[in-house]
Amino acid sequence: MYWCTDEVEPHDRFDYWREVRAKGLFGVTAELERERRGDFYGEFSLRQLSGAGLVELKASHYAVERSNSDIGYAPGDSICVYQQLGSGGWFGGMRGSDFAIANGSFATSHTDQPYRTAPLGAGGFHLRILKIPVRGLATQDKRMGELAPKTFNDPTLAPLLGACFADLGEAAADDHGTVGATSPVQTSLVQALAHLALIERGIVRPGSRLGQAALRTARLSQARRLIARYLQDPDLAPTKVADLLGVSVRHLHMLFEAAERSFSQTVTDERLKQSRRLMREAPDRLIADIAASCGFESLATYYRVFNAAYGMAPGDFRAQGPERR
Repeated sequence: MYWCTDEVEPHDRFDYWREVRAKGLFGVTAELERERRGDFYGEFSLRQLSGAGLVELKASHYAVERSNSDIGYAPGDSICVYQQLGSGGWFGGMRGSDFAIANGSFATSHTDQPYRTAPLGAGGFHLRILKIPVRGLATQDKRMGELAPKTFNDPTLAPLLGACFADLGEAAADDHGTVGATSPVQTSLVQALAHLALIERGIVRPGSRLGQAALRTARLSQARRLIARYLQDPDLAPTKVADLLGVSVRHLHMLFEAAERSFSQTVTDERLKQSRRLMREAPDRLIADIAASCGFESLATYYRVFNAAYGMAPGDFRAQGPERR
C-alpha cells in the first residue's frame, strides 16, 4: 500500500491525514495549527511481511500523540522498532522518559504505551517503523507490554539493526509488496529485529537460543553489506570483514556455513552481479574497467568466472541487448 496527500484536495489534506490515516490506520492523534494546514504534505508505504507491518513515512512538520483513549480505541499489542531517517525526532509524554532520536538512530516501544512525538527542526518526519505483533514472536514475556518509547543505548546493535532493516526492505521489494508474504528470509529478519530490540531492553539474553539466533541473522546481514561496500578491493578477505564485524574469522565462516553460499562464493556472486549491472547501465564502458571496478584481480579471471557462472563471455552477455538480460 502506498498513499500520499497529492490524492486529496489541498484544503482537505491534513484533515484526511489526521482522520483516515493517522487515527484510522495508526491509532494516533495528529495536530497542526490551522494556518499551516494548507501547506501540509505526507506520504507513506505499508507492507505486510511475515505478520509484521513495515511502514515508511515522510511528512511535513506536525505533532503526534498516542493517548490512553487512542490506545483504547485501537489497541495494538505489538513491538515497534523505529529507524529515524530524517533530521531527528523527539519522543515524550511520560515523566522522565523524554528523548531525542538522531538521524540513523533506533528506538523501540510497545504500541499500547502512551507517547507524544514531533520532528526536530522544520524538516518534518522521515522514519521507518516495523510493527511486530507480540503473538507472532517466539518469546512471550509480560514485560513487553510495559515498554515505553526509548532510544537504543547499545552502539554495537545499531549497525546490526540497520543491516536487517535494509535487507528487509530489499526482501519486500523482491516480493513486489505481496500482501501477507511469509518468505523464510523475511521471517528471520522480522524475528531478528524484534529480538535485537528485546536484547537491548533486557528482556532477551544475548546468549539465549533466541538471542543467538537474532545475532547470527543480523551479523550475516551486516557481513553481506560490508562485502558490498568493499567489493572493488581485489584483496577483500574474511579477516577484514570479521574485524569490521567484531567477530573471529572462524565465527564469520560459521555464519556463511548456515547460509546458501560460503564467504568466497558470496564475494564472487556479488562481483558478478555488480558487473552485470554496470554492463546494463554503462554499455560503452570497457569490460576491463568494469572487471577492475568490481574487484576482479585480472581480466582473465573475470572472463573465466563469468563464463563458468553464465555459460558465455561478458561481451556476449552485453551483445544480447537489455531485452534479453
